[in-house]
Amino acid sequence: MTNLSVNVNKIALIRNSRKGEVPCLENISRICIENGAKGITVHPRPDLRHIRPDDLELISKVTKELSVEFNIEGNPFEKRTGDYPGFLNLVENFIPTQCTLVPDASNQLTSDHGWNVLSEKEKLIPIIQQLKSLGIRTVLFIDHDIDQIEAAKNIGVDRVEIYTGPFAKAFKNNDLKIIDDYKEAISFSKSINLDLNAGHDLSLLNIEKFLSLGKFKEVSIGHALVSEALISGLSDTIKEYIKLTNPK
Repeated sequence: MTNLSVNVNKIALIRNSRKGEVPCLENISRICIENGAKGITVHPRPDLRHIRPDDLELISKVTKELSVEFNIEGNPFEKRTGDYPGFLNLVENFIPTQCTLVPDASNQLTSDHGWNVLSEKEKLIPIIQQLKSLGIRTVLFIDHDIDQIEAAKNIGVDRVEIYTGPFAKAFKNNDLKIIDDYKEAISFSKSINLDLNAGHDLSLLNIEKFLSLGKFKEVSIGHALVSEALISGLSDTIKEYIKLTNPK
């Protein structure tokens, strides 16, 4: 069984394009959960272009009420600036089920690489320990690299989230070498008893193939899911993901 966590950043981006609260993050989150999603993911960035700090209270309330997971992702080194209170301050204020640490720069359009755990472990270790002391499942966003996976295991993370952007491109181009590299990395993670999440550019077209490569606890999907929902409707799109992530 692989849980689906829906990233609602794109919903917030649409809302922020005009004044007001349409589309409503609470309603969208409820629809996702009612149709089978097991979690909601947010990535609050310092430029506040989508998820805003006040959204976290709402998402935290909804996920607790409906007994699903709340995942906050972002760069732990983002400090307070303007109306952005700093990433770790947000996490400490709302205590999500899971915190996924990503190495995005402040002005980065979207995540496009994982941590270099080998060179940054001394900075990451105290943050991981801090989050785990709060009872938060702690995840590192990393590339499909065996050395990085092993380094993540060694510094005590609960899981890693494999960056799947290169897989999506390889799937589109039928690049079997890259796909085999993913399979090897996934197999290695299993051999060292490190649980896996995955995310980025996964879609209804490629997720079945990806999940055939190994066992995953969770996939986090936002951009593709929202785009597909524009055509098929949100409820039906969520149901299709549930069929593919939890085949009978």
